[in-house]
Amino acid sequence: MQGLLIVDDDRDSRKMMADIFIDEGYTVTATSSLSSALYGILKKTAQVVLLGNRIDDLGAADIIPLLKQCNQKLNIILVAAETSLPLIRKLRKEGIFYHALKPQNTADREEIHQAVECAFKNIGHF
Repeated sequence: MQGLLIVDDDRDSRKMMADIFIDEGYTVTATSSLSSALYGILKKTAQVVLLGNRIDDLGAADIIPLLKQCNQKLNIILVAAETSLPLIRKLRKEGIFYHALKPQNTADREEIHQAVECAFKNIGHF
C-alpha cells in the first residue's frame, strides 16, 4: 500500500493534489488538521507526506521535526511558494525530502507527481 498524506490548510490545494494522486492509484488521506496527520503517521498508514506551509497556525518549521519524531523514515515533501531560501535550508536539515511549489498548471503537477513517485521509491533509504 502506498499511503500518501496531504496536509494543508488550503482546501482547494488539498483537493486538487488529492485528485491527482487518487487517479494514479495511491491511497490518499487529505487533512487540514495536525492531529489527524499525526494519527496517520503513527498508525503507519502514510509513508509520504505533502505538507503545506501552515497547519493549525503552526509553520512547517515547527511541524517537520514533530513528524520526523513520529517516523524517521517518513518522506516529507514541502509544498509551498512563499518560503525563503534560509528557511528551506533549515527544513532540509530537518529532513524534508523535497521542496515543490504549489501546482498551478500541468507542468507543476508533473513536478509534484515525479517528487511523490521518487519519494515512494526511496522510502527507508535516508
